[in-house]
Amino acid sequence: IGHPEIFPLVFTTKTQEIFDCRVLEDVTEENCFKLIKKEDIIQDLRTRAAISDFHPVKKVVLEYPGEELLVVFDAKFQYGQNFYLVASEEAKENLLKPPEEDEEKEEENSEEGLEVHPYKPPVPKPWVSLGSEKEVEEESVKDTVAKIKYKISRVRRKFGAPITFTDKNASDFEDSYIECTSYEAKSFSIKMLEINVGIQMVPKVREASTQTKWTYPKNAATQYFPRQLSREEKEECLSSGKLKEFLTSVHLRMEIALQQNEIMNAFFDDWKALAEDASSSGGKTDVYLKAYHSFSDLLYLKDRTISCVCWHPTIYGIIAVSMRGQLSYEEQVNLSNKSLLQQSVILFWNFFYPVQPQLMLECPEDIYCFQFSPSDPNIIVGGCISGQIVLWDISQHEEKLKNAETDGDGVKMTEVNMVILRYLFLKHFQPPLEQGQDISTEPPLVRHSVVSSIEHSHKKPVMDIHWLPDYSEDSQMGATFENRVGVSVQLVTCSPDSSILFWDIPDTELREQLSSEKIREKDIFNMPLDHLDLCWKPLMKINLCESDTNTEYSPVRISLRELHSHDKSSERVPSLNGQEVPAKKSLYAEMSSPLSKNLKAPQSISNGFLVGTEDGEIIYSDWKMEIDGDLTKPSHIQEYTIHTETVNTLQRSPFFKDIVLSIGGRNFAIWKDGVMTGPILQSSCSTGKYTAGQWSLTRPGVFFIGRDDGNIEIWDLLKKTYEPSYFQNISKSAITLISSCVASPRQHLAVSDDLGVLHVLEICQTLSDASRNE
Repeated sequence: IGHPEIFPLVFTTKTQEIFDCRVLEDVTEENCFKLIKKEDIIQDLRTRAAISDFHPVKKVVLEYPGEELLVVFDAKFQYGQNFYLVASEEAKENLLKPPEEDEEKEEENSEEGLEVHPYKPPVPKPWVSLGSEKEVEEESVKDTVAKIKYKISRVRRKFGAPITFTDKNASDFEDSYIECTSYEAKSFSIKMLEINVGIQMVPKVREASTQTKWTYPKNAATQYFPRQLSREEKEECLSSGKLKEFLTSVHLRMEIALQQNEIMNAFFDDWKALAEDASSSGGKTDVYLKAYHSFSDLLYLKDRTISCVCWHPTIYGIIAVSMRGQLSYEEQVNLSNKSLLQQSVILFWNFFYPVQPQLMLECPEDIYCFQFSPSDPNIIVGGCISGQIVLWDISQHEEKLKNAETDGDGVKMTEVNMVILRYLFLKHFQPPLEQGQDISTEPPLVRHSVVSSIEHSHKKPVMDIHWLPDYSEDSQMGATFENRVGVSVQLVTCSPDSSILFWDIPDTELREQLSSEKIREKDIFNMPLDHLDLCWKPLMKINLCESDTNTEYSPVRISLRELHSHDKSSERVPSLNGQEVPAKKSLYAEMSSPLSKNLKAPQSISNGFLVGTEDGEIIYSDWKMEIDGDLTKPSHIQEYTIHTETVNTLQRSPFFKDIVLSIGGRNFAIWKDGVMTGPILQSSCSTGKYTAGQWSLTRPGVFFIGRDDGNIEIWDLLKKTYEPSYFQNISKSAITLISSCVASPRQHLAVSDDLGVLHVLEICQTLSDASRNE
């Protein structure tokens, strides 16, 4: 152990007696040295051989140069045994005669010549890099795995609520625990750097047998005979309309084919199948949304965002937008009852005159949603931030909106185009106007006709508004009746104040029952139904709450069920070029509602509806009311918690009226009426937040979703159901609304962003043309 000349030994009692080194008698801790002759040790090795305690050091003893070996008693077991053997003469002399005198003399000399020096603190030297920092950096552990971010939200109404903890068995209650199963995440993968695998190929042996049956030729005969028709059947077939239409559609192609001496299938339309052949050929098709127009207004849309977008139902190229202030939810609640300093309007834009709006509707407050009447597009209703309902009549400006018409080759020279040329001429060639001159280029401003009563309106902003179908009508008791007139006269609104209101446009004959004071108001404003201004009350109010727990919901989107057996052909078909039906006699005369006391409630009309809330819940209920004091509550409520944030889209498919798309937070869900277990399709969480959505009007399996990063996801359920099929960036800010054009010969999509810019996009042929069996 640090001394190669020291060899520890174990001396037994017999060995101690032979060599006179008994412990505590011959050797002690103070007198621990014992000299043993080399001859005696060799004689003991010969006598006892392997039993001798010197046998482990036999070779050392035989090679020792001296005559006597020094054995030292190790009382403290410094070397691990009770004795140790010194195998060198120099070490033996050092142990027997330690150099004490020399050390004392050296110490005395050193003390005499020792000089006292003052203390000097060490001075640090500059550090010189020799490459060690690279090794430290290479050996250091770095976090390379991306951190997982969790966002935990809570229902707003549960903040500050008292909490009571009780014991319960989790297996006795539904949804008491959630099992998080593992799944393969495609966002990242762990690569194995090195792996040792042994593979051995073993041939598989299998016995099989096959027997074929010999088929021999057989003689067969077939005879065809013509089908015989009677004279009456021949005359009926030759005079049928289907035969005439068939011959009219194919005779030109058949004549050309015969002239060219070709063999062709006269029943096959090549042009109709051209698009499907191109898409099914296996080649990569270009799927995109092409920029068509972009609208913005520096006066009315500055520092504001677009709150609602609606296409004109019958006139192509007309699109209306409403705007609101860029306020957070808390600011909306605080400012909902305050007047706005900036004027709020609804702007009507035209594709063929994008310089300025064609028409403006004056609004008492910021408008959050508005809709054209399906029976008369000249009637528009909207919901304000204050909770009131506003109604406009634009029938006097209908001709102005129809002036811009287009054909397949270009834009016709209309009055609107003359205004554009006049504007360009005045801008570039006309000298500046002198003081006092004025050119009327401002669009007309239409004042609202009716505003609902503040007391009986919503207490929070109106988030969604819909016209009731023209085949149904509701009474004040919540019963649903058949609308024999076939004109939409009622509408429904929802607001986060937990209420759903049904509104009715009254009969014009009821004006005679009004007081003389209201008649004077009519004379002042000289407008139809102005007697209802600030006096318009809802027909029925639904307080959306759970009857058992009194839990109130905050609806922001509503969708009515349209399951009915009413089948009536439309008496007017809107034209795509803007030409409408002849002008009506009176606006409100045709929209007056019939008295429902003489009507019977048909069993085929459904009165169920879906509601999306601020907390991301989907509520199914109906308006078969149970009267509870002054309030009415729905008789049945079914709640589903799918989305983590506010539901911003709740829309029915234009092809399947029982299919509903809901979007909120970071996922979407597709629902089917009658399926009460939950959605039939639910997406996984997206990397971006979903802000808007819209079904395709031409393809049943396609819909568009806008995100907060300015991108649009295009989902094609025929190709993929787990991720979007296509992806395209539209804006640098968040997408707020998506709306499809309903009266367009082309497929257009209106997309608004948070900066107040309206983008009109043209949908490509792949996304607009449906497949044969879609």
